[in-house]
Amino acid sequence: MTATVPPPEDRQPDAVPPPDTGLRPDAGRPSGPAMPAGLPSCAVIDLQAVRDNVATLVRRAGPASVMAVVKADAYGHGMLPVARAALGAGAGWLGVTQISEALALRSAGLSVPVLAWLTVPGDAYGPAVAAGIDLGISRRGILDEVARAAAAHNVTARVHLKIDTGLHRNGAVAAHWPDLVDHALKLQAEGCLRVVGAFSHLALSDVPGHPLTDSQLAAFRQAVDLAERRGAELEVRHLANSAAVLTRPDTHFDLVRPGLAVYGLSPLPQVAGPAELGLRPAMTLMGRIAQVKRVPAGAGVSYGHTYTTPAPTTLALIPLGYGDGLPRHASGTGPVLLRGRRHRIAGRICMDQSVLDLADPENRTGVCSGDVAVLFGDGLDGGPTAEDWARAAGTISYEIVTRLGSRVPRIHRALDPAGGAGS
Repeated sequence: MTATVPPPEDRQPDAVPPPDTGLRPDAGRPSGPAMPAGLPSCAVIDLQAVRDNVATLVRRAGPASVMAVVKADAYGHGMLPVARAALGAGAGWLGVTQISEALALRSAGLSVPVLAWLTVPGDAYGPAVAAGIDLGISRRGILDEVARAAAAHNVTARVHLKIDTGLHRNGAVAAHWPDLVDHALKLQAEGCLRVVGAFSHLALSDVPGHPLTDSQLAAFRQAVDLAERRGAELEVRHLANSAAVLTRPDTHFDLVRPGLAVYGLSPLPQVAGPAELGLRPAMTLMGRIAQVKRVPAGAGVSYGHTYTTPAPTTLALIPLGYGDGLPRHASGTGPVLLRGRRHRIAGRICMDQSVLDLADPENRTGVCSGDVAVLFGDGLDGGPTAEDWARAAGTISYEIVTRLGSRVPRIHRALDPAGGAGS
């Protein structure tokens, strides 16, 4: 008589399965990367990877200084730990968009130059200038607000004027640039502020050889020349983002502003992967398998039954969903590494959970509750990367890491005093 195989969800870790199940001897033991007990999911941030990436960027940018961009909670990696790691690797500046982010850096005791370049009328200009935060400015009205805040705090504000060279997002258009420069220099003469920088942003630097980059570079040089001829004594001129740092040394000027590359992701994935650029992804997203079950052929999986099992199989449940930042657009396509095998999300990604079809009716690989699945990491183990998820969702790797929700704990793996990895 054939023994009845217990359903996978009923096997407890370290339980010994019946001898005729075909399961591996370690089938009941949770498998996968190390992950703190009891967590449904976590994102491990390798701060040594951040340091190595920044060191690479410092070498590529020289003699220009490096501003590590840590906006949006360091692209989801954790602003303060990443900022400290970047500074330790040679970055001389930190960059954010919002004043609140810059103030958080100051509150943490970071005294290096910090630039916040996207503000709105009525923003926290007083606290910003009092904290010595550099401000990016594109409009005459904002200059006036900053000047009033500086006068109220009896300080001289530091400003960087932004010229729109073709991205047509933030920045003064060419027709308004002379007036912005003249007004800033007038306020500088009154002692309210000092024009310390001029900057712009590239639109297509991730497409090497695109003529728009040459056009923007020429426009930026003209804008800087006008500002200097009218009396601006600039400390820094900055234009290059991650892609330009790596491919266009003629855009480096005095300062570069890498963002994505700090985190080890390729800013030009159609041209080169991280390893080819000397980078290593810093984030690994993991989820602990919550349940394993056997289902028959023809079983509809997840909402809408957009996926139906083609044969008897084993399903595994991961407690991660779009409420945690997984893109719902990756339903049916998002890749996952589990016990050394790659799978794709089966059916729709839900708010809190996603399902894998292991295509293994007897669960011979021994997947069990408690196993750790890797949704993306550095890919060195053959597992998926953030770029793989970006392709699955029809988006970019920037979004995959940045959209990760606050419900997913960030665990920062730092350096111990001896120089090795610590937690």
